[in-house]
Amino acid sequence: MANKLKKAFDAASKLPPAEQDALAAAILEEVKVDGLWEASFAKKPAVLERLADEALEEHRTGRTRPLDPDQL
Repeated sequence: MANKLKKAFDAASKLPPAEQDALAAAILEEVKVDGLWEASFAKKPAVLERLADEALEEHRTGRTRPLDPDQL
């Protein structure tokens, strides 16, 4: 296990059981979703390339803006 992940699990183990369960559910869902994305793009790698090209074109033409974490 990676050192940062171990530290995260150690910190999470100090949370109340309900919060541990919620965190575990969120992690498992994220891993599941990541796997679905990977499987989807593995079947059609050109789709990811097209999405990247579209994002770069939007940035080049000024249709993007900097991410402001305070606005999330």
